[in-house]
Amino acid sequence: MIPSRRRQRRDPVLVSAHRCLTIEQVEHALRLGVDYVEFDVQRCADGSLVLAHDPVAVAPPDATTYDEVLEVLAGRGRAHLDLKFHDGCVDAVAHAVDRLGTDRLVVTTLEDRSVTAIRAWSDVHAPALLVGLSLGRGVSGFPVLRQVRVRLSEFFPRVRYRHSRANVVVAHHWLARLTVARFARNHGLPLLVWTVDTAPSLRHWTRTGRAWLVTTNNPDLALRLRRPERLSP
Repeated sequence: MIPSRRRQRRDPVLVSAHRCLTIEQVEHALRLGVDYVEFDVQRCADGSLVLAHDPVAVAPPDATTYDEVLEVLAGRGRAHLDLKFHDGCVDAVAHAVDRLGTDRLVVTTLEDRSVTAIRAWSDVHAPALLVGLSLGRGVSGFPVLRQVRVRLSEFFPRVRYRHSRANVVVAHHWLARLTVARFARNHGLPLLVWTVDTAPSLRHWTRTGRAWLVTTNNPDLALRLRRPERLSP
């Protein structure tokens, strides 16, 4: 179920443990009691799916497979699936929905076209699936004009969200502070903020009403700091 803005102002901010790429890390996050376990998925040249942040042509022998992490999470936890590839993204999401259920999954990606494809599939097969377009792409190495265009599209993402039909706003914490949190509020969309690691930032973003979900490398600290107080109107 897509969280409503009214409910977000009442319920505690949820916590997602960032970059759990091994079974041990997933199990640790589950023991902490996080609300979501975040992991990156890459597609290898042979089509196999593994947990990895950076592109991999051939799966390392010790890589955790996509099926393995879904098996561990099934019936035990909610998945924050961060897709790092486009070709085959719909099949990967369909598999996760089949294993975990729509209500135990949020999908994020930097690629507008992936969001569009997944939302088109979910309209028919999983209408309540949460699919977020991530803002905060690394632009190092891009031509200057492209860097400017990317950042402007992130500061003012209305057109990208309308075209992709993302139903979750996903933003790096500094973008969220500047403009994107306001965009999410104005459009009645849940806000997912990444990657929030320092105590001051966690105090800010885990206060009820500031966000729907916070992704962090310090989930134990986030769970201790999240605030139950409601924001003033």
